Amino acid sequence: MSSTSPSGTSPSGTSTPGTSTPGTAAAARPAAPGSTALDPAVAARLRRTPDGLVPAVAQQYDTGEVLMLGWMDDEALHRTLTTGRCTYWSRSRREYWVKGGTSGHVQHVKSVALDCDGDTLLVRVDQVGAACHTGDRTCFDADVLPLAAPDAR
Repeated sequence: MSSTSPSGTSPSGTSTPGTSTPGTAAAARPAAPGSTALDPAVAARLRRTPDGLVPAVAQQYDTGEVLMLGWMDDEALHRTLTTGRCTYWSRSRREYWVKGGTSGHVQHVKSVALDCDGDTLLVRVDQVGAACHTGDRTCFDADVLPLAAPDAR
């Protein structure tokens, strides 16, 4: 019996395109543009990296707090838009992952916007728990760099 749901997502919230067995993601690649159910009009507006990815900034919808940066391909964006939960492409694990699939720290999508150049997504979410894998509220809490400018506050 397969360990993935009909949508191709494992119980941990991860999935690999074209496979149904977790752990076989080593050869996986992001989905090719035009090969997913993403609206072709939206797909045509995306400016992707050579790997087919677009950076996605997650922001708390009601406070404006920047939570994290993830990567999406066309399939991850399609899943995010249709499920209301953030799905990202993991560049290290080479698989899709639904934020909070294992930790419970889910991101409920409130809106998704494409920037003026089409090369960055802003995903406004209601974050449940920590956004960072370290347990911090955001991925930008732990390492604030000092400013050298004399009038910096």
